[in-house]
Amino acid sequence: MKVLVTGGAGYIGSHTVVELIKAGHQAVILDNLSNSEAFIIDRINELTGRSTPFYQKDFANKAKISQLLKKEQIEGIIHFAAFKQVGESVTKPLKYYRNNVGGLISLLEAISDSNIKYFVFSSSCTVYGEPDSLPVTEDSPVKPATSPYGASKQMDEVILKDFSAASSKLSALALRYFNPIGAHPSARIGELPIGTPANLVPFITQTAAGIREKLIVYGNDYPTEDGTCIRDYIHVVDLARAHVKAIDFLSGRQAGQFDFFNIGTGKGSSVVEVINTFEQVTGVKLNYVFGPRREGDIISTYAAVDKANKMLNWKADKSLEEALLDAWNWQQTLAKK
Repeated sequence: MKVLVTGGAGYIGSHTVVELIKAGHQAVILDNLSNSEAFIIDRINELTGRSTPFYQKDFANKAKISQLLKKEQIEGIIHFAAFKQVGESVTKPLKYYRNNVGGLISLLEAISDSNIKYFVFSSSCTVYGEPDSLPVTEDSPVKPATSPYGASKQMDEVILKDFSAASSKLSALALRYFNPIGAHPSARIGELPIGTPANLVPFITQTAAGIREKLIVYGNDYPTEDGTCIRDYIHVVDLARAHVKAIDFLSGRQAGQFDFFNIGTGKGSSVVEVINTFEQVTGVKLNYVFGPRREGDIISTYAAVDKANKMLNWKADKSLEEALLDAWNWQQTLAKK
């Protein structure tokens, strides 16, 4: 299948392009490089041994996307391109609604004039809000979002479901990620935050590398065993493979259908546990301090992944230790780039 990957030069997108090609699909990368770097395209080509078509365009430009879909004869789309910082979304909500919601509408309008049959959407466990019970299953209620970022993902899923139902040719699904971490085992691609990291692991690796003086842990007074938030941390390569499984799954589905799947490990780890594990696998001690809670953060969440295991024939294989070591190896290569 020929698949357009929006945000394909980004963290999860780049790993997914590599896994798509590895599985025998063709990929086309679309990225405006607002949150990624052009050299990642070269790294993707190096890892795959191919020259993957790359277009530096905005996914919300309906006219240009329509032309691209026809030119490349795209059959499926994996849509990553979105703003994703929870904290920033609280202070700049319109930025998130304009890009994440308005942009998706423009992309779907472009699809209306194309032969796209399959659409995989990059969603998030934030659609569940603060869960009533753990682990979180796909039957767990979608509660009011704790941030505009989470709200934008909820809206996007509703829009995609309604659009699919009205379509005579499109089938779609949403992958509700938990917390992607790690890097490609080759250390050639990985998470590349621009400015101050919004996620835990790049903050850890940058602190370990001496780029940052200290790591701030936001809150140590949560009702958890060590007082810090609990998340389900999944290796980015496992997550990338889930997208390949999702495209394969959709190829056997009838048009007009929409579904969603949790993508995680099924295990929660606290912030302190992640820090301790990083120190154990790398031998590097971290300078960290506790700070106040961060607005928009939930206390604890981790996934039930039975549905993805069964229906997508997918499961996470890599451990927290592997993910943290891969992230550290990647961080060390950045100094040599």
